[in-house]
Formats: sequence, structure tokens, C-alpha cells
Amino acid sequence: MSIKRFDSAGVFSVLITSSVLLVGQVEPALAQSGEYRWLRVGSLRSWYSNVGSEMELARTGQVTEQNDGLRWPAQFKWGNNCAAKGMWLGTTNYDDRTLKATVAHKVVAVGPRTTDIQTEIMPATFKMIGQYGPPTVSVDGKEASDNSSEDVVDLISDTLRADRMVINELNSYIGVTITRRVLAYSQQNHDNYFIYEYTLKNTGIIDKQGTVEQPRKTLTGVVLFFTYRYALGNEAFKNGWYPSNNIDWGRNAMDQVVGTNPTAPSFTDPNSPTYHIRSNYSWYGRHTLSPSVVNGAPATDVGLPDWPHDGHLAAVHYVGTVTLHADKSATDRSDNTSQPTTTMYIGNDTGPNTNQQFNPTLMDRKYAAMTAGHAPVTQADQIGNGFADGFGGDAGGYAQGQGYGPYTLAPGDSVRIVIAEAVAGLDRQSCFAIGKKWLDNVPPFTLPGGSTTADRNAYKDAWVRTGIDSLMQTFHRAMKTYQNNYVVVPPPPAPNFLDVNSGGDRVRLTWAVNAESSPGFDGYEVYRAIDQPDTSYTPIFSCNRANVVHTFDDTTALRGRNYYYYVVSKDDGSRNDVSPGVPLVSSKYLTMTNTPAQLKRPANQDLAEIRVVPNPYNRAANAFGTVTRDRLAFYGLPGVCTIKIFTERGDLVQTLNHDDGSGDQLWDSLTSSKQIIVSGLYIAVFQTPDGRSAFRKFIVVR
Repeated sequence: MSIKRFDSAGVFSVLITSSVLLVGQVEPALAQSGEYRWLRVGSLRSWYSNVGSEMELARTGQVTEQNDGLRWPAQFKWGNNCAAKGMWLGTTNYDDRTLKATVAHKVVAVGPRTTDIQTEIMPATFKMIGQYGPPTVSVDGKEASDNSSEDVVDLISDTLRADRMVINELNSYIGVTITRRVLAYSQQNHDNYFIYEYTLKNTGIIDKQGTVEQPRKTLTGVVLFFTYRYALGNEAFKNGWYPSNNIDWGRNAMDQVVGTNPTAPSFTDPNSPTYHIRSNYSWYGRHTLSPSVVNGAPATDVGLPDWPHDGHLAAVHYVGTVTLHADKSATDRSDNTSQPTTTMYIGNDTGPNTNQQFNPTLMDRKYAAMTAGHAPVTQADQIGNGFADGFGGDAGGYAQGQGYGPYTLAPGDSVRIVIAEAVAGLDRQSCFAIGKKWLDNVPPFTLPGGSTTADRNAYKDAWVRTGIDSLMQTFHRAMKTYQNNYVVVPPPPAPNFLDVNSGGDRVRLTWAVNAESSPGFDGYEVYRAIDQPDTSYTPIFSCNRANVVHTFDDTTALRGRNYYYYVVSKDDGSRNDVSPGVPLVSSKYLTMTNTPAQLKRPANQDLAEIRVVPNPYNRAANAFGTVTRDRLAFYGLPGVCTIKIFTERGDLVQTLNHDDGSGDQLWDSLTSSKQIIVSGLYIAVFQTPDGRSAFRKFIVVR
């Protein structure tokens, strides 16, 4: 049972009774294990933790996944931009019942590295509400998306104003209950930001059992503080062409702040890109170990071009937060444009990041960082065009620090703070096109404003820095969404199922019709990627309302290649609030397949028709594309058979169980121990359940 209401901020709230066990109180054991939910309906994808902040290594515990979250665009696996976050809550002149003393500063914290969910910050409620459930996506009858594992919706409400909302309630040792709501949208003009609403309420609840402290205290100097450890350039390190892994933890992050003076011309001028923007944002800063620097290439490493390979830009992301609202006080709900009161950068290793709530000296240091104010000169401006990894002497680099307050909270009082977090920059196609033109170095080069230059670095750098304008535009859209009570014009819903089936001469896609009653509905589009899902997709089919269909046969697929698909619903463009006339489309990430479809032929019962393709195999020929260059194919097979592959001297290399009823079996040259086979002569033996057998010889050249 659920009771639905809208609060004064216009955010949908759900009060869960004890009968709804799935989304009720989080048990301590579950909280200890690190429960999390994904927001992944748009181009920005990230995970959220039940402890209230996404700490370093908290999701997987793997150092190799330190950079984990805020992936944009979402289908590119190395597009993560966050190494760690922290949330600290402080108060002054606190009568500490454990220390049996009044401490000048009391701080409870989550992250950036540790927290204590038993006595410091205690998770209470954690759930995700969806406007709709995740679609079912299959390839050849098997689940083919991460929807069921990563788009976990605890409660569906068609009155929710966002596509998804995570609700996270936490109690604290000092008696303040923190409620965090994170909203995500799928509409293409609003899908690269999340909105966070924080409510701090003096409930007096001081432990995980829900005990209310008596007598209840009035809390003074209450400050909510966030640390954002952004890390850019993940793709370069993960793909092995960057010599240092410290870009993966943000050693060279450039941290900028705007809007700390609400009377400044840039803040009050409606024509300024930073009009009413109160923002902390970061980007990839120049690094002394960049390949182009170390090897003496005539280049800056702005955007981190893949030199000397294909030149594509690996670090074009601009990531940060914008303040949408901060209450002036518990009795004045108007927006205080002087908040946040602190925007100071903080050392990732040298800052007071350790959590020890019963250490008064450390608490004094933490609270000082939380109330440090604004740097006279921002970290990014101090670095300028220099090398960011050499700034300040902190081996871990610097994080954004952002503090709100101080507030006074009497028993029952509350304040509300609303923030948006976004990632923006050049799209993936531009990263390759601009990078290649930069690498080829054939002037003239066209700059963003339309003029030209003969300087390839000026060209590259100017295009990378357009990401700042894109981020500011995103911030303004988030501000408009907040001002509109969190309402965004929705696109047509995604088909609630997509079935992809490999055939002998085509790949057939079939999808649901649920979108066709939505306002302005005007058909569907089908997109395809070849060989890997971590790439750009090409449109291969479109229909409108007049000729709407729910099935499409891809007859251009080739045997031996991997194909990935998604289907989107679209409207007629009349409802687009940003670009009138441009159709709104459903989220591609809801139907994108992660399992390949492969063109297959019918089974052949005549074993004489079996052949190995290519034969001889030469890796340099790329018979099935560069991504699957190690692939061989066995064609003309019976529907069910066993394929045993031997070396020339009779050593068994691999056994393949062919049982899908088709005449094709693909093999990526892997032995049973996952090693690539070497050059030589091999023998494949084919055996059917009825006792028939055949063999074929083939040659491998590497």
C-alpha cells in the first residue's frame, strides 16, 4: 500500500507502509553490503548508494574501477568521470553524549573514502520510483540488456514528474535526518543532468533504531558540505595509450567556480552564459606525462588526443554542479543567492578526508574546510595554461568543495537545498572527426565561430572548450526544469519490449505498440551498430504514423559480423520545448541490446557441405572486421553437432557445442584456456548425435 502526495517543491513523494516490504526500512546487513541503484534512462548514467554519497571504490571494491560513475555518453564504457564523492554534515557547540563534553564542532560524514553506518550516518529508506518499468529486450530468445539488473524500479507511479527518482533517507548521530532525492529524465534535451534535492530536518533521531534524543536540541551552525572528486581522461588510460593512471583518480583535474558574487555583472546579465549560474565544474587539465608532451609532439594535450594513432579526443568532458535553490533559513524558503557559502578546492590526500567523529581536533579541521569560503583565485585560474598535475603538491590532486549554511535548526525545523549535476562536451563523432583533422594537419581549420586558422592546436583546443558553453546550457535547462516544478515535456515512451531474432538471410526486430497512444506520436526509428555496442549507431529504418509498423527485417546484415540494435519511438516535433520541430524520441538506452545478433543460415544435413571460412585464415585480412579479427566461421553445419579442434599433432584445442539449430558456428580462435591460437595447421572434427562425423583442415597465419 502507498500514499501519494506532492510536496511544496512539486516532487512526488511516497509514504510506504510496513506492508510494502520491498521498499521499506533497509536492514543493517543490507545497508552494510552497500546497496545501490542505477539511474540509466538517459545519456548520463550513474549509480547511487544507500549510504547517501558515492564513495571511492564503494560499488565494486576494485581499484581498477576507481573511476566509476557519471558516464557520458552512456554507451561508451570508458566515459566515467567520477572517482569519489563525500557528504559531510556539521554543527557547532554540540553536547556529545559519547564524549560527555561539549565540542566546538561536530561533523558526521559519508566519504569520500569511508563512513560508519552503525553510529554516524545510518541508512533508513532507499528505493527507486519509476514513471514506468524497464522494457524487456531479448536477442534470440535470451535477455539482452542490463534493464533487469540495473534499472531496478521498486515502485511505479505514472504521476512521477521525472522518469526515475531515487529516494534515500538517512539518520545521523547529531539528530538531523537527511532526505536525498535524485531525479533523472530521458528526454534528449534534459538527459545529461540529474537533480538532487536535499532536505535536512532536525528530527532528533540519533541511531539506526530510530531513538529520539531527549531533550531535543536546537542545532547551530549547521552546514551541509559536498566533495566532488572528478577524474577525466579515463578512456586513454584504460585503452593503454596513456602512461600514468593518475588521470583515473583526478590528479590533473581543473576545478573552476563561477557565481560566488551574486551582484557581479556575469551573474546579473541575462546575456551572459553564466547568468544566475552558481557552479563548480571540472575538466581535464594538461598533464606532464601526456604522450604528446613526453614524445615531443607539436601539440598541446587539451582534449587528450590519441597521438600518434588516430588522433581522436579522449577527454572532452566538462562535469560539475549548479545550485538551483538553497533556503535562506528554516523560516524563509526563498532562495539565498549567496549559497553555497563555500566553494574551496580540497586536497584528495592532504585534505581532512578521514572520518573520526569522536576526534575533536579532526572535527575542527573538517568544519574549517566546510566553512572556508571562496578562494580568492580558483584552482583552475591559478593553473591557467600550465600543467595541472603539478599544482599544489597533493599527490591525489584536488576535489571541488561545496558548503551550504550555516543554518539554525530547532527541533522539527528543516531546510532544503537543490543541486543539479551534469556532464557535457563534444559528441563522440566530433571527437573522432576533429581529432583526425588535427592529426592530419592539413589547414585551413574551421573554428567554432566559422573563421579559420592554420594552427591545428588552436583549432582543436577551441572545439574542446565549446564544452564549457554546452555545460552552461545544460545548467540553464536544469534551472528551467526546477522553476517548472520538475516537469519536463516527456517524449513518447519506449516500446515496452523489443525482440531481435537472427535468421538465415535477415535479422528480424519486433517491438511493442504501447507508444502509439502518446501525444504527437509519429512512428519509430531503428538504429544499428556493427561488431560492438560501445560505438556509434547508424539509423537503418524509420516509419511515421501514416505507415507505422512494428516489425523490421534487416536484410543488409552480413554473415560473420555482430549486430546490435535499438528502437526508439518519436513524436512529430510539435512538443519540443527547446528545438521546435525536432521530434522528441524515447531513450535509446531502454532498448539497446548488449548481446549480438548474427546472421545465420538454415542447418544442412549433408556433412559434405561443411566448410571453414576463411581458409587459410590470415589475421591481417580482417575477414569479419577489426573488432572480431580473430574470428573464423564453420558453415554448412547440421543443426546439432560437436566441433572438436585439434592441432596438427593431435592436441585438443577447443570443443564447441553447436546446438542452436542453424547451419553456422562462429569461433574467435580461443583455446579452452582462453588463449589465442598460434599459426599452424589445425583439424576440426564434426560429430552429430546420430554418430556421423567429418573433418576439415584449415591453416592459421598470424
